[in-house]
Formats: sequence, structure tokens, C-alpha cells
Amino acid sequence: MTHNKEKLVIIGNGMAGISTVEQILKLTTRFDITVFGSEPHPNYNRILLSYVLEGSKTFDDIVLNGWDWYKENGITLHTGTTVSHIDEAAREVVAENGDRVPYDKVIIATGSNPFILPIPGTNKQGVIGFRDISDCQQMLEVAKSYKKAAVIGGGLLGLEAAKGLVHLGMDVTVVHLMDDLMERQLDHQAASMLKAELERQGIKFAMGAKTVELLGDERVAGLRFADNTVLEAEFVVMAVGIKPNMTVAQASGIWTKRGIVVDDYMQTSMPDVYAVGECNEHRGVCYGLVAPLFEQGLVLAKHLCGVDTLPYEGSVVSTKLKISGVDVFSTGEFIEGPEHVVIAHKDEWKQTYKKILLNQNVMVGAVLFGDITDSANLQKLIKQKTVMTDEIYDSLMGTGSCGSGAKSAASVEAMADEEIVCGCNGVTKKTIVDVITEKGLTTVDEIKACTGATRSCGGCKPVVEQILQHVLGDGFKTSVKQGICGCTTLGRDEIVAEIKAKGLTSTKEIMHVLDWNQPEGCSKCRPALNYYLGMIYPDTYQDEKESRFVNERMSANIQKDGTFTVVPRMYGGVTTPEDLKKIADVSLKYDVKVVKVTGGQRLDLIGVKKEDVPKVWEELGMPSGYAYAKSLRTVKTCVGSQFCRFGTQDSMSMGAFLERKFERLDLPAKFKIAVNGCPRNCAEACTKDIGIVGNDGGWELFIGGNGGIKARLADSLCKVKTDQELIELCAAIIQYYRETGKYLERTSEWVERMGLETIRKAVVDDMENRKALVERIEFALTQVKDPWTKMLNDTDTRTALFQDLEPTAQ
Repeated sequence: MTHNKEKLVIIGNGMAGISTVEQILKLTTRFDITVFGSEPHPNYNRILLSYVLEGSKTFDDIVLNGWDWYKENGITLHTGTTVSHIDEAAREVVAENGDRVPYDKVIIATGSNPFILPIPGTNKQGVIGFRDISDCQQMLEVAKSYKKAAVIGGGLLGLEAAKGLVHLGMDVTVVHLMDDLMERQLDHQAASMLKAELERQGIKFAMGAKTVELLGDERVAGLRFADNTVLEAEFVVMAVGIKPNMTVAQASGIWTKRGIVVDDYMQTSMPDVYAVGECNEHRGVCYGLVAPLFEQGLVLAKHLCGVDTLPYEGSVVSTKLKISGVDVFSTGEFIEGPEHVVIAHKDEWKQTYKKILLNQNVMVGAVLFGDITDSANLQKLIKQKTVMTDEIYDSLMGTGSCGSGAKSAASVEAMADEEIVCGCNGVTKKTIVDVITEKGLTTVDEIKACTGATRSCGGCKPVVEQILQHVLGDGFKTSVKQGICGCTTLGRDEIVAEIKAKGLTSTKEIMHVLDWNQPEGCSKCRPALNYYLGMIYPDTYQDEKESRFVNERMSANIQKDGTFTVVPRMYGGVTTPEDLKKIADVSLKYDVKVVKVTGGQRLDLIGVKKEDVPKVWEELGMPSGYAYAKSLRTVKTCVGSQFCRFGTQDSMSMGAFLERKFERLDLPAKFKIAVNGCPRNCAEACTKDIGIVGNDGGWELFIGGNGGIKARLADSLCKVKTDQELIELCAAIIQYYRETGKYLERTSEWVERMGLETIRKAVVDDMENRKALVERIEFALTQVKDPWTKMLNDTDTRTALFQDLEPTAQ
């Protein structure tokens, strides 16, 4: 029964309002709660919109509270419904559709709106803000038809929008009025390092540029700057800032200034009406960061539930963000002046930067770039106006005697209880400590399920693990069992063991015998099971094409316009004039849109019509380059001793041999090799899964490099003297990775999970095990066939795939 409960109405279904509701639900059941949301969705995490834009997450992945959560907690949810005003006399919340809901208490949590520059042309087609999922969906559609984009604003939202659009294949320029990116959060040095990193990721910049007009007729065609120069753009994203959404408050006669004015308990000028988050103004400040809205929500929840709480006195402004894979942090004062003493350290090799500002020896601000391990400790020290000492200096600048583990533990211990660990979901250190001590939780996954920490971007996972370790001490276990997907609680090793023990031979049999909770599996587990079966039974397993991703089914890369990219092999990056002529003739005959020289030293034929793909394969007469597959993609080489005056080893011949030997073999993820003829490293061995560097005495072998989103320098595994030993070691490494790697786990992650010493022992030191690994990979290699040739000889499959299939991406 709810008629005796107080009626609480939340205007706004975003992060601020719903996090406040979550806190209320932990404290009391006295409220009958109604939520109004203007969007047709449940509560989702706006911080992660850029991940949806770039394709690494779906909308479902960023939902914080699904439909069932509202039902389970007895919350009435009105989606797609905008509130017009609050009727104080009738004590009712009134929606634009005429619905009226009575209230005892109201929380306004309407957030903010994107600020649109007051310049001519902003009403043209192709001009949007970047604030919600509908903006994100519009950007995804635009990227299918247009190529040149401009993002106005070099703050967090602008950079995230630019990153997403680059991933969608657009030519993106960030236009920023100031000379430094994120000038409100970063100093010049950190901003310069961030800009350089983003430029490496493909983003262009127009700094110090003031946009005065958007050009074009009905649709935007470009930007005109104050110096009268023009930037061509078919799509413009406005990300120049936000302004509090005060519409409901103003329509209701509530006092507003820059935002909805509130006191220290979030009370507005209207009795029993409160405002929380970006829509409000507290002590003259409007906060646009996520941490303050959670701090406000916690105070408000306790106040409404009659629980003693200190008033909200404002937030110490700090920023902890991950921008395009780069961690940045700032707190307090970070732009030095004549009154400051500056402590700074820059490491160009590791791309890290740390700066601490002192005023009369008191710590007043800091900036971190690349490594933000000290962020919690710095925030606490600066908040407490700590005087710098030699001991603190040694701890923060790495000159003391304690190791990184002790340093992390000390940092966690120094965190205040109320400090927010998970910025995406507003989870404090105390919340995490309490569930560990009171509920006996022992894993990050259990904490995620209970509190929401780490469930969104995952950036706080290391800190959660440190808190676990600090609280549990010797009881902390670093290895945590995880199912390969939501269909099962079984991990990779358990599944492989069960396949072998029970003789399971198909994905359906595995799902049935091992009690999958989804009988058909999902897009995560089906390809994984298909790979594990093929790895275990290379000679007898019948590959399930339906369990592969679309590119692998088609043996070509599908593009966003429905055409395909065909990539023939060029062993070691070497080709012949005859093959080049053949590629040119076929490209002209079948109207190939672009022939692209890739970073892997081969040619992409981009824009082949679906029905022409088999004809292109046939007329090229070259093997597939496997650009679409979880297997060996390329072996990059320098010219080596054949031509280079510095070359000590024949890198071209070795690279071509390795590529011919290991092509077509299924692996857990895509795989790249580089072979250098000398230590000058022109083929970039440091960022490859296997990197080989020639020297006067033989070869040095590196593993686990990655030049992608999660960049990682390769680790030196060993040195060998002969070509034969090098080939044998490459075979053993690849097979060990095949047998122990998780599906879709790159070697960069595999090396960190397994440990370099474990791998070295298995493939370098243990000669008997190395020999067995080589024997198993040699047997598996006897079973592989060129997919293009196979498809050309299979008329039924070719017809079904290339004449009847509607192109879809998976």
C-alpha cells in the first residue's frame, strides 16, 4: 500500500535525480516516487555517449537503471514526458501533456542544455549539440553520408565528440577559441601533451580560432573565423559549454539566477521543492562536473529522509577524466603565477606529467597527465591545505623508498570516506568499504553489482581493487572468476577444460551440456566457442560460419555504405610489378573507389560492390590478406641487409617467410608482426604482437606490443642467434597464445594477465614444452586453406553470401 507514503516527484530522469533516488532507497521506504523524463529511455550514463559514438559500447551498455529497476523499486516512470511547471497552490507537478501528479516533495533535476553560439547560421541543417543519445544517433547517421566535420569547443565534450567522429571515418577539426585545450582543467604543458596525443589519433585542430559565422545554404558548408579564413565542414557539433536548464523553475516562479538558486540542503525558494545537479546554483556556483552532483544528491537524500547530515558547502573542483584513452587530473589552482613555487616532472618516454603548486609552502593545486595514481592523495592534501614536507615530496615525486604497491595503499588509506571513487555512478570510498566489511564482498564484480562502481567506464577499477586490498589485507585475492559473457558463469579455462573432458564438438552442444542460460548464446560467446573448438580440434571441427562476425563470414571488410574492402596478401610488405599491374587493372575494371596504402605495407581496395567481390578475388589471383580475421594480419618489414647500409639481418626474407608460414591460422584476436634488419626499428617492432629486431649477433624478440586504443610497448622476451631458433620461438609463442588467450584478448592484454615470466618459462626455458607447442601448431597449420579460393569453388555459399545477403554490420 502506498497511500500513506509521502509523494516524491523527480523532474528529470538523468544521473543527478536518479542517483539521489538511489540514495533515498538505501535510507527509507517512506516515499511513493514518481519520475518524469523528457527522453523515451530509462536512466543512462551521459558520460559514456562518446563510447556509443565510436562503437565500443551500445546504448544498452550505458543504461544505469533499466526498466525493471523502476518496477522493482515501485517507481512510477513517465518517459517522453516533459514537465511544464509546478502548481504550488494545488501542490501538483504539471506535465505538458496535461498529466497532473500530486506531491509532498519535489526534486528538480533537469540538468543542462548545450550552449549554442549566438552567430549567424546555427539554424542550418547539420548543426547540433552533443548532450544526449539522440545527438549521438544523429552523428552516427551523418557519418554515413558526409566526410568533413568541425567540432567547436576544445573541452571534454568536444574532444570526445571529435574522437567518436574520427572513429566513424570522418575528417574532423576541433575549433577552439583558446590556445590550450581544456584550459579550465589543464595547464599549458598538459594541454600540449594532450593535443599531441589526439593529433596522433587523427584529430586536427584550429586553435585560437573564433567562429563568427556558419556558411552554407540550407545545410552548413563551412565556418568563417574572425580573421576571415574559412574551414570547410559539412557537419558542425557545438560543444562550447552548457547552461542550466531552468525552464520548469522559471515557469513555476522559483528564484533563479545563473541556475536555480538553492541553499546548503538543495532547497529552492518554493517550499518542499529542491534542485540538484547541473540545473542549480549553490553559493553563486553552477557545477558542470559529475562529482558535485553526487555530493549534492547525498546531502539531499539524507535531508529528505531525516538523517543527520552536514550541509553541502560546495565542492573542491577537481577533474579526473579519461580522454581518448588518456588519463588527466587537475585540482585546485593549476596555472602558476608569481606567487607559486612549482614542483614539476615530465617523462616524455612514458608520456606522463606531474605538477604541484605551492603558495607559501602550502599545497594549493596539481595537474597529472598519463599517470593519475596520486590523484586521490593529492586531492586530499590540497583540500586540507597541507604544508609540503620532504616526506610528502618523496612520496609524490617517486624519490622515496616505498614501492608502487605501498604507494597505492598509502594513497587509498589517505582518501577521505566521502571522496567519490566512481565518478560515473557517484560511489564513495565509504560505500565501498562498508559493503566489503558488512556484506563480506571480496571481488570487484561483487562490488560492481552491489554499488555500481566500475560498471560504466571502468576507469575506477584500479582504485576499487586497491580499496579491496587495503580492507581485506591478506584475504585479498587478485584473481577473480568471470564468465565469458552473461550467458554463463564459466570462464575461458573452464570451458576449454570441459570441451576436452566431455568431448564436446559444437557450440550448441557446449551451451546445452554446460547449462547456458541463453540456449542460443549471444554475439560474445558464439564466436568465442567457435574459436575454442577450432583450436582444440583443428582437423575434425567444422567451422560454424554463422558464429563468426560478418567480415569473417564474407572474407572481406564491410564498409558503412554496404561496399567491401578487399585486401590481397603482400608477404612482408613486398610485391611485384606484375601484381601491382593486376591490382590496378582490377581496380579500374570494377570501379574501386580508393586504393589505400596501409600501415601494414599493403594495398586496400576500398569500395568494391558486394556482387563484384568474388570476381575481384578471382581476377586478382592473389591470396587473402585476412584483413577481416582474428589471425595474422601483416608482417611489416624494413628493407634490411638486402638494401640498407645499416642492415645486419635480411628482414624482408624473414618477414615474408613468417607471413607465409603462419597466415590463415585462427587466433584469439588480430595479430601483427614486424621484422627489423637492425636496431633502428624502422618497421616499428615495439608496437607489434611479435616484434623482431636484428643485430650483429642474431635477433631480439619482443612480445605484447599494441599501437591501438590501448597503446603498449612490447616487452623483450629473449635473444636468439639463428633463424631457425627464431622461427621455432615464434611458432611456440603463437601456439601458447592460441591455447591460453581469451577470445578477443590482444597479446598486450594477454602478456599482462599471464605475466612475462610465465610466458618466457613456457616457450623459452622449457624446451620440451616448446617442442610440443611447435608440433601442435605445425599440425594445425596443415589444416588451413585460403578462404577466397575455397569460396570461389563453393557456388552455393558464394551465391548465398554475395547475391542474397543484405549488408549489415555486427
